[in-house]
Amino acid sequence: MLVARLDSMGDVLLTGPAVRAVAATADRVIFLAGPRGAAAARLLPGVDEVLEWSCPWIGDPPVAATAAHLAELSALLTTARADQAVILTSFHQSPLPLALLLKVAGVGPITAASVDYPGSLLDVRLRPGEDLAEDIPEPVRALAIASAAGFDLPDDDDGRLAILPVPAYPGLADAGPYLAVHPGADAPSRTWPAELHAETVRLLAGQGYSVVVTGTPAETGLTGRVAGSVARDLGGVTDLAGMAAVLAGASAVIVGNTGPAHLAAAVGTPVVSLFSPVVPAAKWAPFGVPVELLGDQDAPCRASRARTCPVAGHPCLSGVRPADVVHAVHRLTRPYLEVVR
Repeated sequence: MLVARLDSMGDVLLTGPAVRAVAATADRVIFLAGPRGAAAARLLPGVDEVLEWSCPWIGDPPVAATAAHLAELSALLTTARADQAVILTSFHQSPLPLALLLKVAGVGPITAASVDYPGSLLDVRLRPGEDLAEDIPEPVRALAIASAAGFDLPDDDDGRLAILPVPAYPGLADAGPYLAVHPGADAPSRTWPAELHAETVRLLAGQGYSVVVTGTPAETGLTGRVAGSVARDLGGVTDLAGMAAVLAGASAVIVGNTGPAHLAAAVGTPVVSLFSPVVPAAKWAPFGVPVELLGDQDAPCRASRARTCPVAGHPCLSGVRPADVVHAVHRLTRPYLEVVR
């Protein structure tokens, strides 16, 4: 079985339950991922092999759709020898270009959700808005597509996000309870200001919380500014598995609607979600863990999918104050709060 999800890390993590459903009966599961999602695919239980290919119609920024680049995918598929495929996409993505390439490579049957008429490209087609409700969480949507292909979760699988076990992060395993703050995001429209993150960290540290700050190598300036002198700055020092280990050990994670929010959910950690409604929270909020959702979900940017805030003043998140985040942390971690007091 080939399972495809060609966008980012968080999107791939959300396919985890669907992958486990496929793996429950398939002899072998091959995951086709893009460069931003391949590391996450390697952490998913049930995946036997990961193929990495940059998709011209989904990647951001997109690569050119040249004959040579399409031939790279054909070569990967020839080596993989997949018999069937489940293409997992968001509501705004078309599975049909990939379905065409899979058909030409001899893969079939193929199952996917498609608004557009698929002709002979899909053997099993789900119609968004008819077979799939518009507002269901992304992991449930992916599970429904897998189920249409004949793959369901075992009775003992709760359907939550999960990754393979990761070792405890060095230096944190015996450090006592701590909070994790991830201030970065893929898109500016989803980012809470650095100075507000920093003030939140200072407030939490003043109340006795230990705090670590995570980020990618490109975000070290941001993480250093947020951590200041009161938190441990882990910006740029962890790979994805290392970040998972940090988040797994935290009492709660403070993060925007970006990939690490789903990574936190996959390791079972509660999330204070600074959620910009450029995409709907019903579909994209952290799944299967306790969540405190902050941000104006009816702001003018709602459902715009904008990467840069289209409204002056960033009203969806500008009304969230550091004290609001601290109170949300208290609600999620009250047993710990009583201990430190």
